Amino acid sequence: MSFESAWIPVGRADDVPLLEGRSVMVGSRRVAIFRMPTGWAAIDHACPHKGGPLADGLVADACVTCPLHGRRFDVFTGRQVGGDDVVATYEVRESGDGTLELLVPADLMVGAEAA
Repeated sequence: MSFESAWIPVGRADDVPLLEGRSVMVGSRRVAIFRMPTGWAAIDHACPHKGGPLADGLVADACVTCPLHGRRFDVFTGRQVGGDDVVATYEVRESGDGTLELLVPADLMVGAEAA
């Protein structure tokens, strides 16, 4: 059986303060969701350098700084500022009732087969 990408509820918008992040488990991966002045952004939670928790980093200028070693990542593109590392990005939206929904790729869905 294979799955398509799907929007799934991952939390409440009210639980994420402006310019902060929160992490959620999606299948076997942790995703960091950020409330930005222009909307929402979501990237992999683990910094590719040493696995630092990006959702716990400081957010400024559309970037999050890894709290372990200071690497900065653009929360919209996933690209490291001044480096070559990249983290995956995800689409996130707020529904009319304040629920946050993440567009989960088929390869992250629980029980999904590679499509």
